[in-house]
Amino acid sequence: MSNPFGTVPPEAILEGVATDAYFERTRTTLEYAGKNPHVVTEVTADQFSTGAFEVFTGVAEVARLFEGRAVDVDALPDGQLFDGGPVMRIEGPYLEFAELETSLLGLLSQPSGFATAALETRLAAPDSLVLSFGARHVHPSIAAVVERAALLAGLDGFSHVAAGQLLGREASGTMPHALMFCFGEGEQAAAWEAFDAAVPEDVPRIALTDTFWDEKSESLLAAETLGDRLDGVRLDTTGSRRGDFRHIVREVRWELDARGFEDVDVFCSGGLGPEQLRALRDVADGFGVGSHITSADPIDFSLDIVSLEGEPVSKRGKLAGVKDVYRTPDGGHHVVLADTDGPEDGEPLLEPLVRDGEVVREFDLETASERCLADASVVGFGAQAE
Repeated sequence: MSNPFGTVPPEAILEGVATDAYFERTRTTLEYAGKNPHVVTEVTADQFSTGAFEVFTGVAEVARLFEGRAVDVDALPDGQLFDGGPVMRIEGPYLEFAELETSLLGLLSQPSGFATAALETRLAAPDSLVLSFGARHVHPSIAAVVERAALLAGLDGFSHVAAGQLLGREASGTMPHALMFCFGEGEQAAAWEAFDAAVPEDVPRIALTDTFWDEKSESLLAAETLGDRLDGVRLDTTGSRRGDFRHIVREVRWELDARGFEDVDVFCSGGLGPEQLRALRDVADGFGVGSHITSADPIDFSLDIVSLEGEPVSKRGKLAGVKDVYRTPDGGHHVVLADTDGPEDGEPLLEPLVRDGEVVREFDLETASERCLADASVVGFGAQAE
């Protein structure tokens, strides 16, 4: 099971070896005692609605985890927002899936956290170009997880090449400071000209303009150097040198306009989050966001048995009985017992995912993204931050 990059291989996840040791002890004990009860378990973050919605994703990977196992699984659609109650329900003999709990929760918790943070970013600048630049902050083996979560939440693109190959999307990005250093101070124009001559025509000509001199000076030099070929400038000013970043962006915009470069966009990056995007969205054309997404807390999902051999059961602090969740037209999220009626105008959210080990749902990223953004509008996600 060795791996040069220290990652657990896929077969260990599928076989249930990627688990906490106490699940192995549980299997040993139950097999010794001749017990394998029929259970219903639910994945939840909060038992009741709290008013704080989060994005649900990772469901396609969980479907593959349960493929071939004698269980039935229901789950929210990919990209649905939720507020309390179950996001997933698994029914079957307990030993059919006991060891999968650890991987199951990980496959849901971290991507859902990334997607929720990415949605905060998207809605902070809904009319701007926003790209995911955070892959460098996570283990490279999960870069595609980050970038998919960003696309699901409506971001316009991402920077990671291998993730793009997995997702069938072209990675975005132009030049780092390293390129500018390789040419040296005073040779910025040569660096931009070499870039323009070397890269394919379909790559936007976005010049990095904060390496050696102030942002205004380098931006004007880039515009004069590339002329009509320049699509935009990127300001990646570090926090330690930034001061009033809004003023810097406005100054660059003013100076470009004053010299006839109104068509040159201004793109900002470097430690930006929703607060900064809201402050800059009227003066900048686009943003690269990284750490706000990748540093997001995983959603604190847990898996609990709620029915044992057909009888409701729960640990202290959790709610017994099989439950359903509904969305009402006013954006309400309602949690009810499955054997009771839901709200009259409510739409049930849990849908079949796996039936007796067969995956019965198809997954499409574009559809999931549309669902995420539409549901965010219905429930008013991010409205309090405005």
